[in-house]
Order: sequence, then structure tokens, then C-alpha cells
Amino acid sequence: MADELDELLDFLSNSSPQVRGAAADIVRGLTGDAEGLRSLTARADRALPALLRLLASVGGGACEAAADSLVNLSQDAELAARLVVLGGVAAAMDVMVKRGGEQPKLARSLVMLLVNLTQVESGIAALLQVGDEKVQGLYVAKLVRSFCRSSSDSEDEDIFEHIASILVNISKVEAGRRILMEPKRGLLKQIIRQFDSTNKLRKKGVAGTIRNCCFEADTQIQNLLSIAEYLWPALLLPVAGKKIYSEEDRSKMPLELANALSHEREAVDDSEIRERALEAIYMIVMQDDGRKAFWSLNGPRILQIGYEDEEDLKVMGAYELIGSLLVGKGEIEQDQEQVEEKTD
Repeated sequence: MADELDELLDFLSNSSPQVRGAAADIVRGLTGDAEGLRSLTARADRALPALLRLLASVGGGACEAAADSLVNLSQDAELAARLVVLGGVAAAMDVMVKRGGEQPKLARSLVMLLVNLTQVESGIAALLQVGDEKVQGLYVAKLVRSFCRSSSDSEDEDIFEHIASILVNISKVEAGRRILMEPKRGLLKQIIRQFDSTNKLRKKGVAGTIRNCCFEADTQIQNLLSIAEYLWPALLLPVAGKKIYSEEDRSKMPLELANALSHEREAVDDSEIRERALEAIYMIVMQDDGRKAFWSLNGPRILQIGYEDEEDLKVMGAYELIGSLLVGKGEIEQDQEQVEEKTD
């Protein structure tokens, strides 16, 4: 078996496109089961470079088979790290940009490969292009552009949906959050607008990315509030419950919230999305300016009504955490403002 596998790996570099394609197909099949993965992992020093070279090949189906194989192999963190060292991130991005439009299945596989590669720190750094100021963030901007472009009318054919997971991965590190939140790039604003998607993977990824970016609220609160018309609906509507809000409540809200809460809505049934939204709100209202903005749009009332409909204990805990913060700080601030108004 060992000799046969070595011979198969040799065929991945054969001069004939047909032979390379047939060999890549067999390798893809091997990565589909545990025994095949173990055998290829033992020969990763030969298999990984050969498969990466095939990504750049044209015709014969070898490229798509190689991409699928790399997706399966890169689920192992050690192999993912080795692929990063071999230039896997740059190779995936280069092929996706050049040929993704012509080969949607290939593009989808390459996105999934990048999801796996950004599970390791070195993969995140490579995608962010850390260390090269001239191009830093270029890959991320290209991915966001693809993510925000409607790829298909059918959710089943959403080529770029898994970019949502890449965005969550890169926003776990400060450098990634800084790129996404840079005002001139406007990437976070574009990402937030995807929260309206009916695709659950996109929705969950956007919620996770916003939440991660809010870890920078202590230094980036003004940048966050500068996109408030997109940010607050994405955070508050999932946790606002299903009830129709009274005219009195809505009169204290901006139009983008008041209009949405003037009729019954489908609940966001994914508790993780609701929890992420509340965690983001908490980090925002920890800041003085964020808390004032939250009071100004009747945010506490929205959470009060949403809490009444909530049944998940973890999510209820997230509501209560914000409530305790507002009681400790927000209401005192409101009282002080009212005293100042009377004094004036």
C-alpha cells in the first residue's frame, strides 16, 4: 500500500493533464475516510506541495480535486499550519480571484480551505498580510467584496457563504478587527448589511464578527457609532422579541428600528445569534458614549420586551448582565441629566 501511495503521489506531478486529473481524483477519494487521511498525513511532505501546485493547473478537473483534498486535509490543525508555511493562503486567494467566477465549485472549495487555514494563528496572519503595509488587508477586502456580492438566487448555491466563518476567525485577533473597523475601508459596514440575509450561516457569521469587533469598543466606540443606522438594527432586532411595539415606544426610536418593530416579526431562532448580539451590546454600553446612544434609541425598553419572550437560560443571562450594567450606570446618568435640565 505504501509503495502504491507513493506512486500515486508521483502521478500528481505527471506531465499529462489527464494523468494528473485521475491521480487527484483518487487522492480526493482517499481524503474522504479516516484511513486514507492517515496515510496521506504520513506523507504530507510530498502530498501537500503537489496538491498546492495542482491548484494552479487548468483543465482536467485536477484543480477542483486538489482543492477538495486540501479542504479535507486542512481540518487537521498541524497540516493547516504546514499548508500556511507552503503558501496555501496566497495560492487559494490567487486562484479564487482569477478563476472563481468561471468555476464556482472551485471557488466554494477554496473558501472552505481558507476557513480551515484561518483556524490557526499563522493562517490568520497570512490572510491579513501582516507585516506588509502596502498590501495589508487587501485579501480581506477582496473576500468581503465577494461575500457581499449576491452569488446566487438559490441558498443551496451560495458560493461565498463560508466567508462568514473566515470573518469570525480573523476578527478574533486585534489586527483583524483593526482592518475590518478602519473607517476608510468601510468593511464592517458592508458586512453588517449582510445580517438581513436569510442564509443562517451568513447571519451567524455576521453576528459573531460584530461581537468580536466590539472587543475594541473602548478605543473604537466612535467608529462603531458612526455606522449606528446599520449596527443597532443588526444587534437589537434579534433580541427584540416578536411583539408589535406601542406607538409610544416607537416614537423614541430611530426610523430604522421603529419601522421594523411596528409589526410582528419572525423570531431569530438561533440562540447563539441572540447571545452574540447581546454580548456586543454589553461591550458597547460599557462605554459612556455607547450607553448614551443606547438610551437615546430606547434600547432598554427593547431589551425589556425581548427578555419577556426569551426562554434560553444562557441568553437570559446575557440580557440580565446588560440590565445590571444599566441599572448601575445608565439610570444614574438619566437622573443626572434630568436634574441638569431642571437646573437650566
